[in-house]
Amino acid sequence: QVQPVESGGGLVQAGGSLRLSCTASGRTLNGYVVGWLRQAPGKEREFVASIAWTGGGRAYADSVKGRFAISSNNNENTVYLQMNSLKPEDTAVYYCVAERGFYATATNDWDYWGQGTQVSVSS
Repeated sequence: QVQPVESGGGLVQAGGSLRLSCTASGRTLNGYVVGWLRQAPGKEREFVASIAWTGGGRAYADSVKGRFAISSNNNENTVYLQMNSLKPEDTAVYYCVAERGFYATATNDWDYWGQGTQVSVSS
């Protein structure tokens, strides 16, 4: 069973960058799709990005295309979310999620969830 563990959140000024990391304790991410979701106060949780560990297919929300990049490192069994040109509206708790599969979409049924990491962007 995969247990995602996030790190890398923090406070940054608008226009700045942060990189989130997601590792999996318990087993390799080979054969899984890994994604990032976020939830801002008073708002519904929303999809941000996902990547298929096998094949490397990616999916992004329109709101982050061109600013965020998701990638994986096989040797480190880690998925990264590089966030550039951050905006105050990117402020949210970011969750790393995973499910068994080979296709990265915006609508995967996520079976495994991390605890979340706070990202705050000041104006």
